[in-house]
Amino acid sequence: MTVRRKAAAGTAALGLASLALAGPAALPAAAHGSMTDPVSRVSACYAEGPESPDSAACRAAVAASGTQAFYDWNEVNIGDAAGRHRELIPDGKLCSAGRDKYRGLDLPRADWPASPLAAGAHTFRYKATAPHRGSFALYLTKPGYDPTKPLKWSDLEAKPFATVTNPRLGNGAYVFRGTVPERSGRHLIYSVWQRSDSPEAFYTCSDVVFGKDAGTGGGAPAPAPSAPTDRQIEEGAGKSTVDHGGHGGDGEHGGDDGHEAAATPAPNAPEASAPSTPNAPAPASASGADEELAETGGASATPYLAAGGAAVLALGAGVLFAAGRRSAD
Repeated sequence: MTVRRKAAAGTAALGLASLALAGPAALPAAAHGSMTDPVSRVSACYAEGPESPDSAACRAAVAASGTQAFYDWNEVNIGDAAGRHRELIPDGKLCSAGRDKYRGLDLPRADWPASPLAAGAHTFRYKATAPHRGSFALYLTKPGYDPTKPLKWSDLEAKPFATVTNPRLGNGAYVFRGTVPERSGRHLIYSVWQRSDSPEAFYTCSDVVFGKDAGTGGGAPAPAPSAPTDRQIEEGAGKSTVDHGGHGGDGEHGGDDGHEAAATPAPNAPEASAPSTPNAPAPASASGADEELAETGGASATPYLAAGGAAVLALGAGVLFAAGRRSAD
């Protein structure tokens, strides 16, 4: 083999190896969603319409955050959370996950659209526009919670009342059961979705009302929220900076997600502990449209990167070795 042919063979092998290394690394990490039963604040405001929300609370939230935060309703996240929720999210900013982009969700007021809720068994639903493996933990505010004051970690019960790992996905939503504690009046459910294949975590605040006490503090009835329909999600996708199959282009996602410097750990924050009551994934949906969790995302591509890259590097080495032997012959 000539020197030129040997160089070409080596270059081809190295090129294949480079593609193996670059390809999987470029795969987008995908995980987005929000609670839809009970309806989260960001879901409710998106369903009302970011340009002209119906409720006074959502109008105030849009005025504080702008419309883009609500077109990106499924991305209230911290890209590098890795279970450090209470360290990264300061008191008063739980609903926004400490992200200025979503600051309108932290507004303390008693007229957020609120879902009716009763103590006892409840089936929760979490819309997953990009599903992923991970665990959910749901916290309920303590008796005496005041919605007119900024939400603090100490306003939540120390332990989640419901936890589930890798729930099944039906009709585009995670569905799982939990036992809701006794409460009366207006309260809030705080959810944490921590991915197991990535340090990324997602957060939601869902306003709920127990019993007939559905007032807003001033005697007016609390508006009932609606979850975004599939049609609304599809129609708003063009204005979203979040790719439902991966990460968006707003520079606020992934490891460098625009999150400001970590705050001092909040006192009396809830621990990521075992559930106080057993909970299990709900059975398959009535339509039978149950799906396994998607194996997508940057972190889950890592084993593939290692295996695929090593295999192609070995192939390249083989090509170089064969070229050398032919040259020697």
